[in-house]
Amino acid sequence: MLKELLVDRLRVEIDPKSIGCETTEEMVPLEEIVGQERAVRALKFGLDIKELGFNIYAAGLPGSGRKTAVRNFLEEVAKDKPIPNDWCYVNNFSNPFVPKTIKLSPGQGKEFQRDMKNFIDQSRSVLPKVFESEDYAKKRDAITKGIEEERQGLLAQLNVRAQKEGFVLQSTPIGLLTVPVMEGKPLSERDLMALPPQTRDKIQKKMEELKGELRSAFRQLRGLERKINEEIQKLNREVALYAFGHLIDSLIEKYQDIPDIKTYLEEVRNDILENINLFITGTTAPPQLPFPVPWMRELPFRKYEVNVIADNSELKGAPVVMELNPTYQNLFGKIEKEAQFGILSTDFTMIRGGSLHKANGGYLVLPAEEVLRNILSYDSLKRALMNECINIEEAGERLGFITTKGLRPEPIPLDVKVVLIGTPLLYYMLYLSDMDFKELFKVKADFDTTMARTDENIRKYAAFICTISRKDKLKHFHASGVAKIVEYGSRLAQDQQKLSTRFSEIADIMREANFYALQENSKYVTSDQIKRAIEEKVYRSNLIQEKIQEMIERNILLIDTDGEAVGQVNGLSVISLGDFAFGRPSRVTASIGLGREGLIDIEREAKLGGRIHTKGVMILSGYLAEKYARDKPLSLSARLVFEQSYEMIEGDSASSTELYALLSVLSGLSIKQNIAVTGSVNQKGEVQAIGGVNEKIEGFFEVCKAKGLNGEQGVIIPESNVQNLMLKEEVVEAVRKGKFHIYPVKTIDKGIEVLTGVKAGAGHPDRTFDEGTVNYRVEKRLKAMAEKLREFPDLVVEERKRRRREEEE
Repeated sequence: MLKELLVDRLRVEIDPKSIGCETTEEMVPLEEIVGQERAVRALKFGLDIKELGFNIYAAGLPGSGRKTAVRNFLEEVAKDKPIPNDWCYVNNFSNPFVPKTIKLSPGQGKEFQRDMKNFIDQSRSVLPKVFESEDYAKKRDAITKGIEEERQGLLAQLNVRAQKEGFVLQSTPIGLLTVPVMEGKPLSERDLMALPPQTRDKIQKKMEELKGELRSAFRQLRGLERKINEEIQKLNREVALYAFGHLIDSLIEKYQDIPDIKTYLEEVRNDILENINLFITGTTAPPQLPFPVPWMRELPFRKYEVNVIADNSELKGAPVVMELNPTYQNLFGKIEKEAQFGILSTDFTMIRGGSLHKANGGYLVLPAEEVLRNILSYDSLKRALMNECINIEEAGERLGFITTKGLRPEPIPLDVKVVLIGTPLLYYMLYLSDMDFKELFKVKADFDTTMARTDENIRKYAAFICTISRKDKLKHFHASGVAKIVEYGSRLAQDQQKLSTRFSEIADIMREANFYALQENSKYVTSDQIKRAIEEKVYRSNLIQEKIQEMIERNILLIDTDGEAVGQVNGLSVISLGDFAFGRPSRVTASIGLGREGLIDIEREAKLGGRIHTKGVMILSGYLAEKYARDKPLSLSARLVFEQSYEMIEGDSASSTELYALLSVLSGLSIKQNIAVTGSVNQKGEVQAIGGVNEKIEGFFEVCKAKGLNGEQGVIIPESNVQNLMLKEEVVEAVRKGKFHIYPVKTIDKGIEVLTGVKAGAGHPDRTFDEGTVNYRVEKRLKAMAEKLREFPDLVVEERKRRRREEEE
């Protein structure tokens, strides 16, 4: 008879003394990524290589610590990298719709912004005073006085000439008029028309001659006016330049190593000289407005401001930016607008940078799924990486929906390493469907969900516990608590030789255990609090499991845990609810009859069986043909079904269970109902590993415990799954006391011996088996059915017709 598993193989426990400390208070916090050597190596390569396109995709399952690990790794690497430059937008005086960019050293952006603000404030203060000074008034009066005297002399000459010809000059808003004079009195239009024609014609002739001389004189007068304006403008420029020239010269000298700033300051100087009145009188609101608008006084001076789009003054190394909401505007920035009297307006001071601007010269971390979910983000990110520049434009313009005239800021050169964080499935989908993806994200950092359970990794696990304790201000963990968490890590990994790297779940258990330690006023978190945290976590999610167990206890769902039955086996399956998975026993039955239909999977016929499950059932036909039908046809019509199953069944882990039921009904031997079975099978009769072995064993154990443990119940599992056992302490204790048993099997023959208590029987060269064995009985029954079927030739014909119809369909 097959030996059951020893207790020490059901769960690999760890001695708290092997942790190397009494509590995590004595440990050094973790400063590296644990158990991800492959991912770390890929990250180092991706970050060090400078060529275009070697951005990184960090692939791993949620909860594997990808995000935290990548951020911590980048922050550590960034400390030794140079601080990137600041970037500013300034006004383009020749084309305000295309603001200019200026690159400055780290911290100079804000400094230049302050310098420009101070310069404009000082200019606004000093210029009005200069133009209100007596010295300026004297110089202005001197210019106007000389030219005005010249003007008056010219007017006097014209007036003398006019009087000599019998006219007088009159000044009007539209210029000088020549009015005829007769007997010392000016003539009106009516008086002129009343004169005799000869006199009137004579006056008109003299007037035309005089007008020619007046036109020449008028040109001289306009020239004098232009001369006054030019001289005054020249004076104003000289006075203004004297007033603020030293201020702007000091700025030019300060930033002489930055050509763009030098050019910009010269443009500012020229613009101020062209708009001196703006500084002398300022600007006022339109007089028709019934309310004050103080912001309008500042509006004309905005064009001299500096808009710092990327400020790196407070960085200690390269920037590391994690954008968890990568919308188009959050990534690439935006151009804000403000309402002015019902009209939306904007200028370069309302340009706002995005995450790419903040990360420029460093590292940008993005959740891949969120990038794909946000419209425009993914395509625009690819374009920015390929073109190596950041363009700020309206999303509507990007889509082609908006064609209004607006700002088009100069692009900023982009030098950033992008790290996308996503699932492996998403990586493969992008790699196969997007040609640009493989050119831009050439480095894959694969985060594993498990790591080897070595002494070194156990110490790192303990250091991780220390790190979380300090970071989240939890109570420190006693060595017994650390040991339980390590065991819980193996349980999550479903492997005695592995530890889970789903550190988010480990950290959650730590926080819950800390909560119970606070309730119990415990100095440290011990194994008791860890066990309670795990149990409470399960209790919060196992309502459906308890409902199913209650139905089994009340015989609503029929599961026998004692006695024997022919063609009936307790199979084991796993139900996953997302946050919780549990094992559920299911009754599997088989029935046979004469015919040539072979094995019929009722689940498949009812469209409740998945493809993998169907494959598992079809393998059973191969096993029967291989073992019993080499010298005769397999004349069998058998039906297999999961009793009281009303949902989709998938997977092949019950194929051995179905085969045991079939062998039972063929041999006529009863199956022990106190033993449940799991494991897939191949055509050679080898029992293969399955998933969820711990949940399946515990699921049947709970049912047996509810109905009463009699010391005979147990579970048959594949021998290759022994290394995956990390059973609950309650199950281990029941096995230790002999109340529950676990049998590992490698072949179907070994399993059927446990279930029936009868030898399976080895095959002889003549394809016979020892008399009285299970295989002998099956062989005998199949031979008898084949001979019996010959008595029904019509049945054979009908079967052939049925198969032909199925092939045609």
